[in-house]
Amino acid sequence: MTLLSRRNAVIVFLAFAFTYFFSALLRAITATLSPVLTQEFSLHARDLGLLAGGYFLGFAATQLPLGTWLDRHGPKKVILAFLGVAVAGCVAFSMATSFAGLLLARILCGVGVSACLMAPLTGFRRWLEPAVQLRANSWMLMTGSLGMVASTLPVQWLVPWMGWRALFWGLAGLVLLSMVILAWKVPAWVSVSAQPGHGPASYASVWRHPYFRRMVPVGFFSYGGMIAIQTLWAGPWMVQVAGRTPTEAASGLFVINLSMLCAFWTWGLVNPLLARRGITTNRLIACGVPLSLLAIAMIIVAGGRAGAGAWAGFCVASTFMSIAQPAVGMAFPPALAGRALSAYNLVIFAGVFVVQWGIGLLIDAFAATGLDVTGAYRSAMGVFLVCSALSYGWFMLGRRDNQDNPNPLP
Repeated sequence: MTLLSRRNAVIVFLAFAFTYFFSALLRAITATLSPVLTQEFSLHARDLGLLAGGYFLGFAATQLPLGTWLDRHGPKKVILAFLGVAVAGCVAFSMATSFAGLLLARILCGVGVSACLMAPLTGFRRWLEPAVQLRANSWMLMTGSLGMVASTLPVQWLVPWMGWRALFWGLAGLVLLSMVILAWKVPAWVSVSAQPGHGPASYASVWRHPYFRRMVPVGFFSYGGMIAIQTLWAGPWMVQVAGRTPTEAASGLFVINLSMLCAFWTWGLVNPLLARRGITTNRLIACGVPLSLLAIAMIIVAGGRAGAGAWAGFCVASTFMSIAQPAVGMAFPPALAGRALSAYNLVIFAGVFVVQWGIGLLIDAFAATGLDVTGAYRSAMGVFLVCSALSYGWFMLGRRDNQDNPNPLP
């Protein structure tokens, strides 16, 4: 491995973080725009869920080839190629005149930004020390939370002034700017698998790995479900269940995403300290996931009384799962890092798509049985809670001594 100097590591991190900021903003913006889009295009809950999930569908569809391309061609070439698609997606969204046009554009946006986290994590696997990788991952997610903060009140303020279509033209220009910065600052790449002494690498060895399989259900439901709720369903819940105005809901989303930003900042500070004290990823997940299950259960019971504070508590409790991603990457050699990270990212974002659309389908289905809006939302969240609890049970049935994972940090 070729480790970067401290100065170069900071520069490379900031270049990737600038790009990931806009990736996260695009991911979460649907929650803030949901009232406007619902009114303009006459969307049902299932349409809104599919529209938001379209981003994650496009995102998930690229993960397997993405991992191979990252290992082979490196973060710089891959992310620049993908971001060109993101620019096209933003332009297409701004010009859409139908739900089908919006959905296609969201899918393109998802495809285009699908390398914005995996590219830096693949590079960090080679360029940074293991403990620093955990910190860099948490602070990348913190940057993503900052992008989600920007998708709330700032977007809510800008839309009446410039319109949501012009906003997406602006985002297209900012993504182009990020491409220039990445082309300038990110180092070149030499394929590890092509060097002498490295055997062939494939996804089969990733999917067969016991530690990877142990982490799949909690990644799908606990982490993917948190993103699904943070980026969509917390907003409609506050409007339709808690009775907040769209502006108040945007303020609530601001609080949620600001809480996430603080949580990821804290994780970045404490992760190296926890690793040095021998506190493992598995132990943290085992203790943390029940907190998120308790939080969603309390929200279901509270119903309309559950607002931004309750959802912020759920999302912050779910950040325990964020440390699973770099742990999975470090469980594999550098030649497989891109594939391992992308495969796990596929699990997470497939979960986001399924939970995001599934909650919308369940809300409509429960409403069709005669439940009121609050009852339909609470019942849909109850199904999500059961799935999350079962996934946690699978994780706890895994080998507690973690001998399946060769890396001592997780």
